[in-house]
Amino acid sequence: MSNDQYREQLSDFEYHVLRQGGTERPYTGEYWDNEQTGVYTCRACGAKLFESDTKFDARCGWPSFYQPSEDANVTYIKDTSLGMERIEVRCGSCESHLGHVFQGEGFETPTDLRYCVNSISMRFEENAQAGQG
Repeated sequence: MSNDQYREQLSDFEYHVLRQGGTERPYTGEYWDNEQTGVYTCRACGAKLFESDTKFDARCGWPSFYQPSEDANVTYIKDTSLGMERIEVRCGSCESHLGHVFQGEGFETPTDLRYCVNSISMRFEENAQAGQG
């Protein structure tokens, strides 16, 4: 879709985060403390991103996951926008900004990764079948 089409489909804040790389404040998004079972999809295009069984409490105020549902569902871009090097995570389908991924923080997860994702970048489908989509 074109940027004009995304502007029509998304709210101003959704557009700011998804298409311009913005972020929501910690502890304000609707999914940071969600404990329901289901699948998280891209708010812009509907692509499957993360499954609830990979979500964990990183005490950071944003939804955190230790792996995407499939590697091809996300892409990675070096981000030096804040004077430090981070890895931005984008939707593999529509290239919308999701958040960042961090490694080596000491969380007891199978991958030692923390995908720190904006709630507003996703939609949650409760009780959706894992492994489908």
